[in-house]
Amino acid sequence: MKEESRLIRTQADRSSHREHSVPLYLTSSFIFDDAEQGRAIFAEEISGNVYSRYSNPNTTEFISKICELEGAEAGLAFSSGMAAVFASFAGLLKSGDHIVAFRSVFGSTHQLLTTLLPRWGITSSYVDIDRPEEIESLIQENTKMIFFETPSNPGLELVDLEWICSLKKKYPNIIINVDNCFSTPYLQKPISYGVDIVSHSATKYMDGQGRVLGGVVVGRADLMKEMMFFIRHTGPAMSAFNAWILSKSLETLPVRMDRHCQNALQIAEFLESNLEIEEVRYPHLPSHPQYQLAKKQMKQGGGIVTFVVKGGLERAKRFLDALQMILISSNLGDSRSIATHPASTTHSKLTEAERQRIGIYPGTIRLSVGLEHIDDLLADVKNAIEKSK
Repeated sequence: MKEESRLIRTQADRSSHREHSVPLYLTSSFIFDDAEQGRAIFAEEISGNVYSRYSNPNTTEFISKICELEGAEAGLAFSSGMAAVFASFAGLLKSGDHIVAFRSVFGSTHQLLTTLLPRWGITSSYVDIDRPEEIESLIQENTKMIFFETPSNPGLELVDLEWICSLKKKYPNIIINVDNCFSTPYLQKPISYGVDIVSHSATKYMDGQGRVLGGVVVGRADLMKEMMFFIRHTGPAMSAFNAWILSKSLETLPVRMDRHCQNALQIAEFLESNLEIEEVRYPHLPSHPQYQLAKKQMKQGGGIVTFVVKGGLERAKRFLDALQMILISSNLGDSRSIATHPASTTHSKLTEAERQRIGIYPGTIRLSVGLEHIDDLLADVKNAIEKSK
């Protein structure tokens, strides 16, 4: 079956009640048929649910769908996207290890790399995303992981997946860890290029309607087994309810992403033609500096458009305040369009110099383009530009 069909048809086993839709398994624990079955499950001689902090039919179904989409061997579900990113570090690294990361990362990921992980002796070095050739100069004997987002948040800069995975020939023991949240596995499949693990904030496009939090990491089975030890004893588990919501949402992911991408491209084209806009970034816009790479590794350009309004911070504030339909929020990937001012919200903990190095300026707006009618979206953006002059 095509992946659109697999997302709908991949389900937990039907129970004796013959239900059509997968039920919610709101249970903290599971019973054993006898003492020997309990012993065998704990000894990992046979598979089976024990406790919903470890696994649950709803989380198992959700993970199975992401593995199907990404082409991964195994996966784990988490309470949030940042729990997933943190576990992909803490579950696979130890004191004395080193990470090379591309500088263009989400604000909370930056805090993990620069403030929290060093408390436990895990260090990192940044490479500028527009100078990837410098990455080898930062690799040390203790480098255990390369981490990056592609496209990046919010600059929409790309990392060449084929090129980065070619480094594995020279450095086979380094884990390549990719945050694929902005693309979703419907638009981009890093594992097909040789990436070891992929992380997502399921809160975004996987839910798609701003309802629940969640995160997921999928990839090589041996790495997922190692991470399972970490999450089993630290507890960042996804709830059964959130997994149930997310799994149902995945049934419509392809349809939703097609609409997100269609709307976003038209918004990007309009903004590029407007004299009040200094710069527009959208991966499938021919003016994007990595347009050819985007066409190669992304099926479509995604649902995020990043642009800079003329007039800096004050103009950006006036633009946001003039929006009538598009919401102001720090979230993204919703069916409703959302505008964000990264410099004062998601990336506010970075210094001005750090923000400018990753393309975030006082006038930068990140627009998460929703599923509304394109005519209404364009009218709202046009009106906000005019009123903010």
